[in-house]
Amino acid sequence: MTKVKLLQIGDITDRMRDALTPRFEIDVLFDQDDRAGFLRDHGADYPAILTNGHWGVPEDVAAATPNLKVVSSYGVGYDAIDADDYAARGILVAHTPDVLNDEVANTFVMLWLAVSRELIPSDRHARSGEWETGGNYPLTRSVMNRRVGILGLGRIGQTIADRCAAFDAEIHYHSRSPKDVPYTYHDSAEACAAAVEVLVAITPGGPSTQHMVNADVLRALGPDGLFFNVARGSVVDEEALVKALQDGTIAGAGLDVFEAEPKIPDALKDMDNVVLTPHVASGTHETRQAMGDLVVENLTQWLEEGSVRTPVPECRDL
Repeated sequence: MTKVKLLQIGDITDRMRDALTPRFEIDVLFDQDDRAGFLRDHGADYPAILTNGHWGVPEDVAAATPNLKVVSSYGVGYDAIDADDYAARGILVAHTPDVLNDEVANTFVMLWLAVSRELIPSDRHARSGEWETGGNYPLTRSVMNRRVGILGLGRIGQTIADRCAAFDAEIHYHSRSPKDVPYTYHDSAEACAAAVEVLVAITPGGPSTQHMVNADVLRALGPDGLFFNVARGSVVDEEALVKALQDGTIAGAGLDVFEAEPKIPDALKDMDNVVLTPHVASGTHETRQAMGDLVVENLTQWLEEGSVRTPVPECRDL
């Protein structure tokens, strides 16, 4: 059986490679010493691309693959892929939604608890001996009965809302339009922030949400407010966030993503009222295996049926 040419952008697991190898001939973009020459000479050979949410499909790759038919991306975010253009050209783009909902929501809860109960400074207090010499750690803030605002009530946003129910939270949200849910809708991020004590961003990235959380939104959240980002670094004006934390405009933050990651501003690293994680919200063995399996399934279904199981919204009618 003739194998189909597949261009791999970024890393894949051994499990993914083993599942794909019987039917696909895989070439790794980043293994090519002369990337421009490789794309010029071989780009037209690839009807399929396997990528991830970070790399997407770079402009030089997009320009060099005129016979492309499908892009299967490892991750739920796909702002680094021009899905509108591909949909207009009849090219399928698939991603891996749903399988990471639980862990991203759990990461928000972890950050929320860690910031509110001051887990990191408290741990340091216990380890350093300060408890013995300096007395008890100061009281912290409960997470119970809080007003929580969710920016982006998609699948993960709804899962976050479900988690918040365990803390008797009052849920508010902002999205492009109201949804049929028993929560309070706000027509702007600023209005949502003004109504809550805890604000979490879980919107897609891309131009439409660039710096959605800005100085005005943080000011509306207020001096007792906590902000969390488990979406994309681009959603937040990071300079404005640093300033808001430094001058007490908001009380604290928990961040899993950053504007120029893996670079994190030193100012954020130095703050005790901020908890940082290195873009690991979906980073469990179980979730990553499920994501990889879905990437493979999308490619094999395209090969067999000309469709994908989980197309991005722009490609659902293809």
